[in-house]
Amino acid sequence: MIWSLCSRTLRALLLPAAFLLPFANAAHAQVFNPTTFELDNGMQVVVIENHRAPVVTHMVWYRVGAADEPAGKSGIAHYLEHLMFKGTETRASGEFSQIIADLGGRENAFTSQDYTGYFQTISPRHLGLMMELEADRMTGLILTDEIIEPERRVILEERRSRTGNNPRSLLSEQVAAATYLNHPYRLPVIGWAHEIEGLSRADLESFYETWYAPNNAVLVVSGDVDPAEVFRLARETYGKIEAKVLPPRFRPVEPPQLAPREVVMRDARVDQPAWSRRYLAPSYVAGDNEHAYALELLAEIIGGGATGRIYRSIVVDQSLAASAGAWYSPGDLDLTTFGVWFSPRPGVPVDTVRDAMDDQIADLLKDGITADELERAKQRLIDSAIFARDSVAGPARVLGAALASGQTVADVEAWPDRIRAVTVEQVDAAAREVFNVNRSTTGVLLPVEGDSRT
Repeated sequence: MIWSLCSRTLRALLLPAAFLLPFANAAHAQVFNPTTFELDNGMQVVVIENHRAPVVTHMVWYRVGAADEPAGKSGIAHYLEHLMFKGTETRASGEFSQIIADLGGRENAFTSQDYTGYFQTISPRHLGLMMELEADRMTGLILTDEIIEPERRVILEERRSRTGNNPRSLLSEQVAAATYLNHPYRLPVIGWAHEIEGLSRADLESFYETWYAPNNAVLVVSGDVDPAEVFRLARETYGKIEAKVLPPRFRPVEPPQLAPREVVMRDARVDQPAWSRRYLAPSYVAGDNEHAYALELLAEIIGGGATGRIYRSIVVDQSLAASAGAWYSPGDLDLTTFGVWFSPRPGVPVDTVRDAMDDQIADLLKDGITADELERAKQRLIDSAIFARDSVAGPARVLGAALASGQTVADVEAWPDRIRAVTVEQVDAAAREVFNVNRSTTGVLLPVEGDSRT
């Protein structure tokens, strides 16, 4: 799957708390207050306690994704994610999933550009078994042509149904390819169809043997658990796996973008046009990342739902668009994008709404934001972090994604303080940095008949 999600712990064998302390590094409590430790083989373990309900989420994140695939072999990471549910040296194909279903649990997996993850949500008393199952398929996966070929057809059908049959997905794929000239973020996570068709068993086995290792993985356990018990179980399962010598995680560097790009797609299935523009932007860990937290607030100020500047102006006040907003994805391992978008009201030319969007950005660059806008945006973002703490799976996803993409637990825990510290001047500077039309790529989706852009 492509980034889709997808009673107390038994205490009889608890380790003494004093024994756990040398291995634990609990960050200053800000958001999730996790306990962290590392196994001797290099596997990082993160535990977030939440005793509100007798349930636990167990997640294994591998620091490898679609952007780490060999050139010309797109789709390996996602293909392998599918195959991880097949048999191992000790488990028959499908047995893994059947065991979890029989125990009343839920499971799934996901692949992104920067990581691949597997998770189960289940009663805490079965946590040790989940670790045994995941540790087994970390090293014991069996791949044969009889297993690989049917799954290839499944993936190609997934690509047809999710991308080929969806004009917006097709446009998004083309815009991503235009946004990045050299960096593998230009490639779809699921892969190009012709390259999926050409992937061999040797390709898949090589990728698995290279990247699936405890020292390339993060274990995140969230829910009704005790850190000492999690440590004991992790050491008895994952701790038995030997570390591997990992290759450098090489990513080609994106050259400077010197001119704006535009992708216009027409499709007979389109009833209503859509427009978006994305700008290359720093992430938490790449580029001029001192702007990252200010850009988060900027996205909230101009695109935070019905309260955002863009929505209020072109949807409510001017009645030009049916919907509009902004996005920013700071969690990427490399350069990311900051984007604005709209869908015009029926009968309103795309160019008319685009001009209104450009006016909003020009006014922002000229006059900046207000202190009141900034404070309200800070409060909304910090409130969202507080709400995220209440769920079981949410904290595991946040911390797992961060640790698999170059951040640390301390970074995640410090996020509220870093958001609070952002000034009006910093948001204005970040806006001036990111809104450079020469570093933008525009996507326009239109019907085949006619052109609503006048």
